[in-house]
Amino acid sequence: MAAMHKVVGVIPARYGSTRFPGKPLAMIVGRSLIARVHDRVARAHSISEVVIATDDERIFEHCREQGISAVMTSGDHRSGTDRMGEVAQGRPAQAYVNVQCDEPLIPPDALDELVGQALAADAEMATLVSPLDSTDREMLSDPNVVKAAVGEDGYAQYFSRFPIPYPRSPEHARHFQHVGVYYYRRDALVKFIGLTPTTLELAEGLEQLRALEGGIRILAVSYPYAPVSVDIPGDVKRVEEILQRDGELT
Repeated sequence: MAAMHKVVGVIPARYGSTRFPGKPLAMIVGRSLIARVHDRVARAHSISEVVIATDDERIFEHCREQGISAVMTSGDHRSGTDRMGEVAQGRPAQAYVNVQCDEPLIPPDALDELVGQALAADAEMATLVSPLDSTDREMLSDPNVVKAAVGEDGYAQYFSRFPIPYPRSPEHARHFQHVGVYYYRRDALVKFIGLTPTTLELAEGLEQLRALEGGIRILAVSYPYAPVSVDIPGDVKRVEEILQRDGELT
């Protein structure tokens, strides 16, 4: 029964990437991207176990060599969440946290805040959001920066690549950037992966909309973290510069 009270961190990782093939194995100051993400998640006090979920033997073997827990999953999954669902079948837990493998700078404190608030609220699902400067028109209009509309109760009302809410009355507009880190209570994860992709999800390219349309409420946990993701090879240098600035090269 003790296993059912832990929170498992899952990092889905696949080798194929249109813009950056082999991205999880890209080296960042002598340590692979996937290893750096793993290290950050493992530092979160609220997460008792971290596992890499991959369908690629190269990533699996690399993790094994680094002493990192990894499992081979089916290559037929549509998303990282579906991959996480397969992991959950063999690892019973109260909840799971999904962290993208392109987030080598995710603060462990942010994960603890996410898990802490989600557990306190007994939330089915939760995700991180970061306050956005309402005067930063470039960020608000960038479709690669996903925005979240958050209600007074702290739950997400909608996610979009479009700047929401529309600031007709700017003094009332609260803008948040969505950070792609998710907390799932076990029953909610099972429900989510059983849902069919929806029209809104397919239109926006945002799978969390499937959860909202499926009746799963998403707690939005605010944390001041502007994501620095590794999406293309050029992002590696940017991350290395930040690590050097912060004295975290090891």
